[in-house]
Amino acid sequence: MRLVRRRLPLVTLVTVAAWTLGGLVVDQRVGHRGQFLLGVFTVGVLASLLALHPRRVRIQTLAVVAVATIGEVIGSLIWGLYVYRLDNLPAFVPPGHGLVYLAGLSLATLLAQRTDGLLLAAGIVAAAWGIAGVTVLPASDVSGTIGCAFLLGVLVWTRRPVYAGVFMVVVGLELYGTAVGTWSWEPVVPGLGLSQGNPPSGVASGYVVFDVVALTVVAWLGALQSRRGARSAAPTTVPARMSSRAESTFPQASQSRNPRALPSPST
Repeated sequence: MRLVRRRLPLVTLVTVAAWTLGGLVVDQRVGHRGQFLLGVFTVGVLASLLALHPRRVRIQTLAVVAVATIGEVIGSLIWGLYVYRLDNLPAFVPPGHGLVYLAGLSLATLLAQRTDGLLLAAGIVAAAWGIAGVTVLPASDVSGTIGCAFLLGVLVWTRRPVYAGVFMVVVGLELYGTAVGTWSWEPVVPGLGLSQGNPPSGVASGYVVFDVVALTVVAWLGALQSRRGARSAAPTTVPARMSSRAESTFPQASQSRNPRALPSPST
């Protein structure tokens, strides 16, 4: 178990890659009932990985799952940007977003000594794919190019390696998922008339938005919890009439009893 924890980022990446390659193949051979069972299995995989990660990462991941699920309902079922094979929201998709976040975070952790290199690589891939979408690719991809520009702005502004890691993971996921037919993107953005590829080059910007919103909410809740803890731990006034002996034996508030704020992601 200690060895697994030391190699947790690598274990997480390998697990997510294996699930992606195998899970999406299985999805091609099942119906709605099979997708539900695949969703249950995915929840089990996610829960097993989260059990190995620290509490901070577990909370962040679950927040990403919640935000991304709302995004899936809006983007697929309501807006119709893309459709899944059975015209539904497969049960494995919400927990799958948790796996994607863990994989991106793990990639950033593995390359913690090469943060600038990861950010640069993600920026180059995003810029090249976005430019290709309006120049040399067979299908025009204006929406993807806009998404890539947004993503580049996020990377430059925040310099968060986790966003670069998620982008690199999503590139592989989207290319594979659309290639095997698990989902497909509409050639034109409904209501806007913008062309988009299958997948759009800027699709990772959506994932990054999910992560930004989720991590912001977690950080805000953590700060709120910290402020409440600080107020509850405020020292009480000892009455002047208490003897010095009684004052010396008065129980002091222990820092260990204060609620701890959720730290912001270090990557």
